[in-house]
Amino acid sequence: MTTVSTPFPTLRTPEGPVPADAPAWNPQRGSAMPYHRYRPAHERVEIPEIPRTWPGRRIERAPLWVPVDLRDGNQALAEPMDTPRKRRMFDLLVAMGFKEIEVGYPSSSRTDFDFVRHLAASGAVPDDVTPVVFTAARRDLIEQTFASVQGMPRAVVHLYTATAPVWRDVVLGQDRAGLHALIREAAEHIARLADAMPETAVRFEFSPEVFNCTEPDFVLEVCNGLTRLWDASPDRPVIHNLPATVEIATPNLYADQIEYMHRHLERRDAVILSVHPHNDRGTGVACAELAVLAGAQRVEGCLFGNGERTGNVDLVTLALNLYAQGVDPMIDFSDIDLIRRTVQECNRLPVHIRHPYGGDLVYTAFSGTHQDAISKGLAHHERVAAEQGVAVGEAPWSVPYLPIDPADVGRTYEAVIRVNSQSGKAGIAHLLQAHHGLDLPKALRAEFSRVVQDATDRSGREATPKDLLQLFRDAYVAEDGPVTLSSCSAGGDGFHCLVRRDGRESEGSGADPAAALTAALEASGIAVEVLWQGGHPVEGGAVAYARCRVGDTPVWGAGEDADAVTASARAVLAAVNRALAG
Repeated sequence: MTTVSTPFPTLRTPEGPVPADAPAWNPQRGSAMPYHRYRPAHERVEIPEIPRTWPGRRIERAPLWVPVDLRDGNQALAEPMDTPRKRRMFDLLVAMGFKEIEVGYPSSSRTDFDFVRHLAASGAVPDDVTPVVFTAARRDLIEQTFASVQGMPRAVVHLYTATAPVWRDVVLGQDRAGLHALIREAAEHIARLADAMPETAVRFEFSPEVFNCTEPDFVLEVCNGLTRLWDASPDRPVIHNLPATVEIATPNLYADQIEYMHRHLERRDAVILSVHPHNDRGTGVACAELAVLAGAQRVEGCLFGNGERTGNVDLVTLALNLYAQGVDPMIDFSDIDLIRRTVQECNRLPVHIRHPYGGDLVYTAFSGTHQDAISKGLAHHERVAAEQGVAVGEAPWSVPYLPIDPADVGRTYEAVIRVNSQSGKAGIAHLLQAHHGLDLPKALRAEFSRVVQDATDRSGREATPKDLLQLFRDAYVAEDGPVTLSSCSAGGDGFHCLVRRDGRESEGSGADPAAALTAALEASGIAVEVLWQGGHPVEGGAVAYARCRVGDTPVWGAGEDADAVTASARAVLAAVNRALAG
């Protein structure tokens, strides 16, 4: 009988025609969604035609990273940070090695202003760190911004104004000429205030907000005008920051826009070309990476991508992407969990467990095939390190499914492999060996994995290393049963074993523990053939494994004891008891 599911009442299954040029394998139909309301990027903004060079380039050095968590990220929080939380975030950013940090929007709130004053008065800013303060192009807001940095040895004043046509028409009510005049007037006032504050080395930054939706010739006109007005020079460069404030196009088009600016900006050696991608299309990281290929030297973003709407570009992902390519990120991520916890506490927002590099589960494999590859890869990595005579943490990294060594960012290998109903024998064996020192024979691994899968299927839960050890002991050690071992010892003529069954003791002797125990069991009426036996030391003693044929039944057993001889005998006895128990 075929069951037909009830459709969701608010959804409309597409019923339009299948496009005439669609291949036979794609039966998707036209939907009723009003997609015609939206214009593609090439109809909204001119994308300059340039002979692209960025597709053939490689990123070989980290750009200047500028975290904006304390300003842009803070503006996106339902509960904006107070001064103690801001200070904790600032101290984290300094400890990680950021050298230019946007510390606030001082004219936006008393809290932001007070925090910038706190930094100025407390001596919290190291000599090689430059604070950045953000301001709109309004005279009173600019003056309040300069008041906030009074007494600081250095600062960047970041002026922004939206420049895109929709913003000009709908929000600002300005044409191009009027907006350009407004920006120029604000920039002139910034220059005058900087000259009046000689004790602070002030540099200037300008963001044509929504750059990616603005006519390129207009952005170039405004930016070049400010470069001249602020008299940019190589020893006092101007920052032109070009934001993808609202993503509207694929990352390659943003890269084209950045390369166009890179080629046409005046006094290029006196201009720091910066980018500030947002993530509306989910491609903020790609936009930033391609922009660096296209000539950007500086990237603004937030740790873990917090920001308005879908977020600012994620600096953790960007920097560790470079690290995974063998490029020094020039920021310390060696304790990613501490960084994540601090950011979560300051933002009061969770970081997703699958977040690249920093999420709880990003280095974890549950799948059996993945676990097998990782387990073999880690073992191979250790062998290579030994052959090269270097520490495991210094050997070249090449392990399946792990783009970087989790240990490099402070993760232990304990979290790499975890077991649930999807897992296989390799992962289970890896955890038993890593956590409990049990090196199961290959044939036993396959059998035990079925025991674990049955248990996890029934529980629906993950099996911890402690759970695995208990499952193994319950299944194979078999301490209780119809036959018990009274003694097993070595004598001058070999080994002697004494077993008890149904209240009667039987004795056997042999050249090794297995032979002596087999003889004792045969004396008690149980025919046993030891097919394979082995073992190894563990903390506190030894563990042994035995595969036996009891009657016509092949069965595994395991034994643990402080004495290796007794452990070996217990393994055979465990196999017998398992067979007798059916």
